[in-house]
Amino acid sequence: MPELPEVESVRRGLSAWLTDATITRARVLDARILGTTSARNVPAERVVSFERALVGVRIASVERRGKYMWMPLAGAELAGAGLAGGSETAEVGERALAMHLGMSGQARIHEAEDPLHPHTRAVFDVAGPAGVGQLRFVDQRIFGHLGVERLVPGVAGVGATGTPGERRLVAESARGAGLDPFEDGFSVPVVARAIARKNVAIKSALLDQRVVSGVGNIYADEALFEAGVHPVARASRLRISRIERALEAARDVMARALEVGGTSFDALYVNVNGESGYFERSLQVYGREGQPCVRCSTPITRVVLGGRSTHVCERCQKPQRLR
Repeated sequence: MPELPEVESVRRGLSAWLTDATITRARVLDARILGTTSARNVPAERVVSFERALVGVRIASVERRGKYMWMPLAGAELAGAGLAGGSETAEVGERALAMHLGMSGQARIHEAEDPLHPHTRAVFDVAGPAGVGQLRFVDQRIFGHLGVERLVPGVAGVGATGTPGERRLVAESARGAGLDPFEDGFSVPVVARAIARKNVAIKSALLDQRVVSGVGNIYADEALFEAGVHPVARASRLRISRIERALEAARDVMARALEVGGTSFDALYVNVNGESGYFERSLQVYGREGQPCVRCSTPITRVVLGGRSTHVCERCQKPQRLR
């Protein structure tokens, strides 16, 4: 699944193309993309209302928190787009087109005459400062999702004085997501204390999107290796300084990944131009089972934690001693 660096790479590409652009036509080619993984039976009238609701709207910006991405909309008659309430013209800060990439979703920018990918699920014709083109949502496995959502106050960060900061408006699906390490209000000490209260493996705590959003399987493994922390170590038994080190490493490794467009193991993750990321070449433990550690040459071990493959150097990341 795309993690923070991959989603941010997509967001940046979309922002350059779509900010202040108007959607002139919306077409849903596969109604399942408007549903969820547990409810893919979407009635035809919902598809029609979704398409109609987006025609003529202006995309004010492209926003992200963790793996969640959305586009605040302006000037849209958004009633009937899956939202409760009567007809109204939405102002900026009220509604957004939410786009979740899921396991294999791709947001691609195309010329109108470009051939459609066979897994294209929705097409939006757009016209704006960057020109005329199409935003296409491609999703081979249909684990992604599109929808019009309310913008609501999200989880608060930490202000300059250490007090709770402003609650940024986020898409409703991201309401419970914690801040991600790239947000201004993200506080390593505050998040570290929250993690220290959890009697779970430190990797499981890093993957809890309610605590810190955007960290997934790849970057959790890489961050814990850089911090020298064993993935199965109990968070509640770790020193705060070690948890802080893991959080700082997560931010650092994701920043490096972002510089090269993220990590692409196959054709399922590409940016808006269809290009793959290159961070796979820099991975130190993830996906390297049996290969020598880049630091000490000990073979990398793979274990299963919470149903996920977890990669670790048992020498550089010594197991926790229980007292």
